[in-house]
Amino acid sequence: MIVSKKVRKAVIPAAGFGTRLFPATKVVKKELFPIVDRDGRTKPVIMAIVEEAVNAGIEEVGIVVQEEDRELFTEFFQSPPSPQLWQKLSPENRQYSEYIQALGDRVTILIQAKQEGYGHAVFCAKEWVDNEPFLLLLGDHVYTSNTNISCAQQVINAYQQTGKNTIALTVMLSDIIHKAGCVTGSWQDADLVLEITQIYEKPSLDYAREHLRVEGLQENEFLGVFGMYVLESTIFSLLAEDIKNNTRYKGEFQLTTCLERLRKIEGAIGFLVKGQYFDTGMPLFYRQTMIDFYGN
Repeated sequence: MIVSKKVRKAVIPAAGFGTRLFPATKVVKKELFPIVDRDGRTKPVIMAIVEEAVNAGIEEVGIVVQEEDRELFTEFFQSPPSPQLWQKLSPENRQYSEYIQALGDRVTILIQAKQEGYGHAVFCAKEWVDNEPFLLLLGDHVYTSNTNISCAQQVINAYQQTGKNTIALTVMLSDIIHKAGCVTGSWQDADLVLEITQIYEKPSLDYAREHLRVEGLQENEFLGVFGMYVLESTIFSLLAEDIKNNTRYKGEFQLTTCLERLRKIEGAIGFLVKGQYFDTGMPLFYRQTMIDFYGN
């Protein structure tokens, strides 16, 4: 029987500049863009992500931000409304404000002093994670489950059952795989758990057709990264190695290259999530999220 450590912490990198959403991101961080959630409330994207983690049993959430944005995130999660706003809130919204602050009690703001890529942002959580396995979520994705088990809980469960680094997966069509990390491997359990044999960042279609085929998928289908992971703290040593050696991809320190090395050292599984992710980090994807997310 596999005994895995409890996953208590989640990391959410949110320190980018949001250039794909410029000029709106000149005044509003993309993680604070509004969405209408399934509860009918308008909330910032980052709150929906924190709730995804907390509702899956996560006890502490570390949000990695730029130093100059610390106050923005702290203000939202940990400060009460101004007296003028409080007076105008309905009793229901006052209660909800208290709920946000209770959520904020679980949030720690971490700093990425210099923006040097997604992998570097994850590395900035090393001391806070403190050698525990952790849930990693993208700062611009929100999720809906097709079952009564949330997407994050599904991924945590897969880690607990296998004891291996776990990468959440979704089926992607060939016309978008150049924008995502992709994997290949062999199915281990009812077409949901994949023993990963390669992880590759943003492959060309030709490369994917030659190297990233997965049994059972259609010719134009591949397995892409869903935007969730449960990782052992070994990942930080690999990220530190890249940073020390200045090993960059397109000028930045990446997570995917380290995940591939982590797979070779410790092994990794992919888990095909029963659910859907919604990308809020690009204009047309954000527009579609505004349309589709509430109804899912």
